[in-house]
Amino acid sequence: MAKWMPVVEETAFRKTYKYVHRRKEIALFRLEDGLYAIDNSCSHEYSPLVEGMVVHGDVYCPKHGSRFDIRSGAVKDFPATRPVKTYPVKIEDGMVYVKL
Repeated sequence: MAKWMPVVEETAFRKTYKYVHRRKEIALFRLEDGLYAIDNSCSHEYSPLVEGMVVHGDVYCPKHGSRFDIRSGAVKDFPATRPVKTYPVKIEDGMVYVKL
């Protein structure tokens, strides 16, 4: 059963933040229209997406350049062919929560 996990105070990060729950890494991104959370690992080959370049709502994998839509997790450029998982995000009393 999914549970809302407290991650970080909203003011504690500007553009990106890495959250680790047990062995799962989640990348949080602040875009113009809100906060989003996706798996932190590129679906092509392990590379932390939180370290990638963010351009117009997409994140580029720092290893091979795969591009993912931060809002949906969809693949937008090769070599990745599988999307990354996304997670619901909410802000409550200044705290960011991710549903895991």
